[in-house]
Amino acid sequence: MTNLQLIAVYALLSGSTVFLGGLLSHFFGIYFKSGLVKTEIIHGSIAFGGGILMAAVALVLIPEGIEALSIVPMAFFFIAGAVAFFFIDRYIEKKGGTMAQLLGMLSDFVPESIAMGAVFLHNSQLGILLAIIIGIQNFPEAFNAYPDLKSRYSPSKCLLILFLLSFSGLVSALAGYYFLSGKPLVIGALMLFSSGGIIYLIFQDIAPLSSIKNNWIPALGACFGFLVGMIGLKLIG
Repeated sequence: MTNLQLIAVYALLSGSTVFLGGLLSHFFGIYFKSGLVKTEIIHGSIAFGGGILMAAVALVLIPEGIEALSIVPMAFFFIAGAVAFFFIDRYIEKKGGTMAQLLGMLSDFVPESIAMGAVFLHNSQLGILLAIIIGIQNFPEAFNAYPDLKSRYSPSKCLLILFLLSFSGLVSALAGYYFLSGKPLVIGALMLFSSGGIIYLIFQDIAPLSSIKNNWIPALGACFGFLVGMIGLKLIG
């Protein structure tokens, strides 16, 4: 298979977990009745997804961005991302909804997929490992994004949205391959912009939603989520 064909295959596989995570969340909501256990699972999964997002920022996005950019553009793009997501979050809130989990998923899924496509030509092994990490990250993030979507749309429309979004990884990877190969400054700026937005979402929306009074399971979920990112970094290294 050519590099382009490999990129397409791995991007589709890593993106498929967006739909699969949403599908699992759909059936979870149908077959699991309300109660403490269900509450713990939901809040634990939110914290787990937050931990994965934090790991993506701390272990992948920010290190790559810092390496590519000097201090002034580094700070600019990071703050620009935080401010941009602040306005997006406020806009969605005024419309009566919350999309923090969905925004968080896309804000690491898209730039990491772009990076996967961009590096594949020079380091196919790194590209494959990035695809694996992206696929692992997408599953719990999509699981948590589904209830956000369900608060605004019907279940069938929610699943259709997640199905279509699963192909954004393919589009992003191909864009990285064709347009950003050999352009580390642009990739670094994109990763820092996304990092600022993710950190804003984690502390504004995701972390507060994960907590349960007198219950420590969600905090442990965040730790396990971060551990997933650490394992992914070790695989790349």
